[in-house]
Amino acid sequence: MPMPVVAPVEHYRIDDYRRWEGDWELIQGIPLAMAPSPGIEHQRVARRLLRELDASLDDCPRCEALHEIDVEFSDDTVTRPDVLIICFEPDGDRITRTPALIAEVVSPKTARRDEQTKFQLYREEGVGYYMLLYPSQAKAKIYRLVEGEYRKVGDFQRESCPIRLADCTIDLDIARLWGR
Repeated sequence: MPMPVVAPVEHYRIDDYRRWEGDWELIQGIPLAMAPSPGIEHQRVARRLLRELDASLDDCPRCEALHEIDVEFSDDTVTRPDVLIICFEPDGDRITRTPALIAEVVSPKTARRDEQTKFQLYREEGVGYYMLLYPSQAKAKIYRLVEGEYRKVGDFQRESCPIRLADCTIDLDIARLWGR
């Protein structure tokens, strides 16, 4: 009986990624096209979160909030989270170490990738907190890494949630993310 023909799976690296045009993410060597530019509500929620985190970190000696920047987890994995917190001095102008917190604004187009693929990736990479923000429901799901697994901190709509980083604690007012 003849052996079935299996198409080879191409495996890309960060050097390939840096040459691509357009918006991509690279997860374990597999290129994933990013959804078209985010809509207005997506941008509003991401901006509000960045503003809240940035203001909360004013007195923190090491941590800072960033947005829409590539995180190079390895030679074959690069993502571009909506918002993140780092608690280290970056190596040049790139993020090459694991962030303390990553937040993704979830849309119907990105839900599967955000809730499954990135959830698993960020857990494996040791991201301390993972936030999934759902603007249409005015809800945030927040997970904290405990002993290598994400434990759900809770679902938040109008409550505050403490985010405990290595050098500081943020009391994040979730209600402020959804606007007035």
